[in-house]
Amino acid sequence: MRQQTYTVLIEQDETGIYIAKVPDLQGCHTHARTIPELLKRAREAIELCLEVEGKDAKPLQFIGVQQVSVPA
Repeated sequence: MRQQTYTVLIEQDETGIYIAKVPDLQGCHTHARTIPELLKRAREAIELCLEVEGKDAKPLQFIGVQQVSVPA
């Protein structure tokens, strides 16, 4: 079975919950209390997103992350 690798962005909210977003797959995200659980759930979310999109799913191309400053 061929494997595909996806970039997962991980953030932490003010309550300590980790949030995973998969920029290659529109609307693909999940959350958990620990990083190991988050990664497990991220894999499951990716599989579900691919299942919903079907074999013809064309992932977005992840370009990168950039910080942007705005007046405080």
